[in-house]
Amino acid sequence: MSRKVVLAINAAWNVANFRRGLIRGLQQDGWEVVALAPRDEHVVRIEALGCRFVDIPIAAGGTNPWQDWRLYRDFRRILRAEAPDAMLGFTIKPNVFGSLAAHSLGIPVLNNIAGLGTAFIRQTWLTQIARLLYKYSLRHSFRVLFQNEDDRRLFVDSGLVHQAQTVRIPGSGVDLSAFPPQALPPRNDASPALRMLFIGRLLRDKGVYELVEAARILKARGVQFELELLGFCDAQNPTAIARAEVAAWQAEGLLRYLGSTDDVRPFIATAHVVVLPSYREGVPRTLLEAASMGRPLITTEAVGCRDAVDHGINGLLVRIRDAQDLAEKCAQLAEMPDSELQQWGANSRKKVELQFDEQFVIDTYRRLLAEIAPVATGR
Repeated sequence: MSRKVVLAINAAWNVANFRRGLIRGLQQDGWEVVALAPRDEHVVRIEALGCRFVDIPIAAGGTNPWQDWRLYRDFRRILRAEAPDAMLGFTIKPNVFGSLAAHSLGIPVLNNIAGLGTAFIRQTWLTQIARLLYKYSLRHSFRVLFQNEDDRRLFVDSGLVHQAQTVRIPGSGVDLSAFPPQALPPRNDASPALRMLFIGRLLRDKGVYELVEAARILKARGVQFELELLGFCDAQNPTAIARAEVAAWQAEGLLRYLGSTDDVRPFIATAHVVVLPSYREGVPRTLLEAASMGRPLITTEAVGCRDAVDHGINGLLVRIRDAQDLAEKCAQLAEMPDSELQQWGANSRKKVELQFDEQFVIDTYRRLLAEIAPVATGR
């Protein structure tokens, strides 16, 4: 009997860039895979995988109750028409409103909690609403997958999910063959600078302001470095950084903005170290991809971020929201000989091979869907 699974997510580019391996793995098991997300230019890449795409408008950062009610109705309408055997939910709105719609139709759900975002980083009235929405949307899910132990413990201790519902996975994993090790660019008298790369949406909660202030400190101290920012600017997020601000930092000589890309590999290949001073994450995919390519890492002691780094072995951990500590750690790597940086990069690759291979995540989904299938076919 043919089986169908829907992947519900807040952006088509997320499906195209981060779920390819999962889609292929499920297709190998005989599942028809349908991607449900807002339409963008990446749909053609999804359809090239043999995955059918269905458009659904999602205001990712919106808090308008009427919009959310319409989103729930859209999810319910589409899921009723598709009649899948299971739904996989990713990101907050598909996890909340997609799950509520699926539960109302008797469709089993697997949720992926990739990170808790602004609503949990900043303790406000929005945090309480987010917790209530999670509690009601996840309580009937077949399993809820967490990318780090801190988030799982928070959800269980807060009564948002039952311990028996939860599964721990190693982040989103990384395709080791797609991100092979690359030798570090050599430094010499003509090019002595440590090239540092930030990859991510340009948000305050990603620690961009601390990174810019650290660059000011390094510049004042005469440390030889180059800082590059790679990622979306003017994102729909309450902590988004304006493009004019980024332009001002460039004019100050602190950094170079590279824009956004569908392929981070060429940029990682030309960097010596990847830096992410975020306040909270699931387990950052960008750090795992950089580690897979043999790059040392600098990130914070924050939930999720610290999972990617063994301090002093493949990178350095810094205090959250502490530009001075970040500058000190960047200076430490700038003073390292290339041979030591190369060894830390090799340690990064070994770490992802042992702990973060994407195949671990794919196999978990395949196993859980195999458990769901008898329940689904009897629906």
